[in-house]
Amino acid sequence: MSVLGVFLASLLVAAAGAPARVAAAGGGCAAERFTNNRVYRACSDLPRLGAAVHWTYDAAASSLSVAFVAAPPSPGGWVAWGLNPTGSGMAGTQALVALPKGGGYEVQTFDIETYALGAPGKLKYPTADLAAEAGSDGRVRLFGTLTLQNGTGEVNQVWQVGPVSGGNMMPHDMGNDNKAATGKLNLVTGAATSSSAGGSLLRKKNTHGILNAVSWGLLLPMGAIFARYLKTFKSADPAWFYLHVACQLIGYGVGVSGWATGIHLGNLSKGITYSVHRNIGIAVFALGTLQVFALFLRPKKDHKYRVYWNAYHHSVGYTIIILGIINIFKGMSILQVEQKWKTGYIIAISILGGIAVILEVVTWTIVLQRRKEDDKAYNGASNGHLPLSM
Repeated sequence: MSVLGVFLASLLVAAAGAPARVAAAGGGCAAERFTNNRVYRACSDLPRLGAAVHWTYDAAASSLSVAFVAAPPSPGGWVAWGLNPTGSGMAGTQALVALPKGGGYEVQTFDIETYALGAPGKLKYPTADLAAEAGSDGRVRLFGTLTLQNGTGEVNQVWQVGPVSGGNMMPHDMGNDNKAATGKLNLVTGAATSSSAGGSLLRKKNTHGILNAVSWGLLLPMGAIFARYLKTFKSADPAWFYLHVACQLIGYGVGVSGWATGIHLGNLSKGITYSVHRNIGIAVFALGTLQVFALFLRPKKDHKYRVYWNAYHHSVGYTIIILGIINIFKGMSILQVEQKWKTGYIIAISILGGIAVILEVVTWTIVLQRRKEDDKAYNGASNGHLPLSM
């Protein structure tokens, strides 16, 4: 063979080995060895849940052979990997799920239309060679081949792990890693990136929860406490009124921001509706808006309709506070927030409730004392003991 022939042959060998070296540069995934002589041209260590994905993509046939490796949160749990042709989240994902069966593992396919998993069914992608196995290291390896659309170069991948109880697939945790287990995979270059959409959506949900907890759940109850109790003290007049108005207006403004964020989240989550949470939120927003407008229609103290306005204002105000607090806890359940945040809010509400109970006792004591003094003054006047006057 000529020198030129040897040189060209060396280039071909190097080109053939390039994908393997690219995979080796990917980190720990390159050291993975699979049974049945399965070999893949590229791999990537995924940024969440300690998972890795290996693949070979045949562009001419639009065929993607994949191996997904991850450890379930507990022995005998499930692992899943899939492609989402319509977005970056769970809804729309064409998922391969490895589930324990008969001492081993089997693969089931799920066309996930919403955030509910639903029943197994055919995927939008033709599949073949589905298999799964558990390794001695506690990780589960899921294998499969999917036929993609012609010209596919980059895909949205979603992966997840979860427990199994009583032979049934249980929901996965809602920690940050689980919520952000999405990303893009470039089948041509081998680049795998973590999707910012999952983190962005999580931040929006957290913002929505914080704004509503501060507004409807803290500022409005504080404003009600100022109005109900401070006005009993003559020295606090008219400061109580301005404190009350300030808390209610600021709370309403922050609450509107939280409500608008919730509407935006609803638009981002087509097909996912939390009807009770949504309806209570709409009711709280509508009643809060009425309260703000009612402030500008408040009759003077000596007006004959003032008593009716007071009854309306108080009843609607307390209704907003009660519904707001209920909806905050419903939102926490939907977000599945960590217990420490729920505990923190319970403590804050409990402190406000404790202050209200103490002030209730104090103000009633003052009111009863004043009534007693007024009765004495009235009885003294009715018995002819009038104060001397010039």
